[in-house]
Amino acid sequence: MIATAPVARLCVVQQRLRALVDDLDDTAYRTQFHPDLSPIGWHLGHCAFIENYWLREIVLGDGRLSQPYAYYYVPANSPKPQRGPALPPKEQLLVEVRRQHDDNLHLLVKLGAQAHAHPLLENDYLTRFLVQHHAQHIETMNMARTQRALRHEYASFRPTRPLISAPVKRESHTFEAGSYWIGGEAPEAFDNELPAHRFACDKFTIATRPVSNAEYLGFIEHDGYRTRRHWHDAGWRWLQSAGCTHPEHWRQNTHGAWFGIDGRGANQLISEDPVYGISYYEAQAFAVWADARLPHEYEWEIAYRAGCLKKTSYVWEWCDNTFHPYEGFKPFPYDEYSLPWFDGAHYTLRGGSRYTEPELRRASFRNFYTAEKRHIFAGLRLVF
Repeated sequence: MIATAPVARLCVVQQRLRALVDDLDDTAYRTQFHPDLSPIGWHLGHCAFIENYWLREIVLGDGRLSQPYAYYYVPANSPKPQRGPALPPKEQLLVEVRRQHDDNLHLLVKLGAQAHAHPLLENDYLTRFLVQHHAQHIETMNMARTQRALRHEYASFRPTRPLISAPVKRESHTFEAGSYWIGGEAPEAFDNELPAHRFACDKFTIATRPVSNAEYLGFIEHDGYRTRRHWHDAGWRWLQSAGCTHPEHWRQNTHGAWFGIDGRGANQLISEDPVYGISYYEAQAFAVWADARLPHEYEWEIAYRAGCLKKTSYVWEWCDNTFHPYEGFKPFPYDEYSLPWFDGAHYTLRGGSRYTEPELRRASFRNFYTAEKRHIFAGLRLVF
């Protein structure tokens, strides 16, 4: 039997999930490195559970590999601090997951050859869903690996070139008022991207590039974190509580030089690279300081579809609107993917980071987090 392209991609993301665990010792594999992030090993087991749940329990009616683990791998049933200690030994989980991954791939190929086996299998929907589900967990596992690296001391690290601040560039593109398409298409799109619809947009001018490290350093050096007028009320309250003075992943060495930290450790901050590791509140304050604003997600999507945005796969970009359902929204394939987050507290992000798999880098994909989150790979783009 020959695997379809989506099944082949599922095989690749399965391998990447296992690789993100394989090089960890048993302690690191089960450690919770950030309050908002599960242990890295839990993500691996959860992704195997999700495959078994949808493919075996829902499609085939066989819950033997999913029902006994629902108490642990369904997030609502398992508080994050309790997940690490309950994990089996790393090598045991890797062996079990690798076997289940292989079995599920063969099962998908077999079922794909059977006409009308199940509605969820039509047009490879379930396989595409699993690829995208796993892709999101790959990115989250990389967040956890970065938080692991941030626990180490790098004060002696010396960048080869110092990061020097730069003025905000005004390179931009203007879109005239008009009616534009917003939204995705089945079978790739998640429920919150549907239905596609026309949107009557006012004229706007959007930056062609995200804000860079050098530009963000200018905000810091001009007392951006200490100047009240740059911050909206909620952002200022958050800042007073959080006490932040720079992006999450930035550090200064003993000589005062800035450098970055990612899952590999300390590294050079490239001036022109997009800044990341900032909250919605920080992005909003930077925009005020720059005499600009954040884009509405529809403006971002319009500009992306027109091919006018550069560096859209470096960082997620905060948008200035909360996550909301499109008119005619219908939850699918289950209520909890989107519905709980239409709460007025989650803000939308567009684009993708260097840890984002290709399947999620599309015009209509909508990421979402609450305004204070800064452990994510998020930066910003301006509208002038």
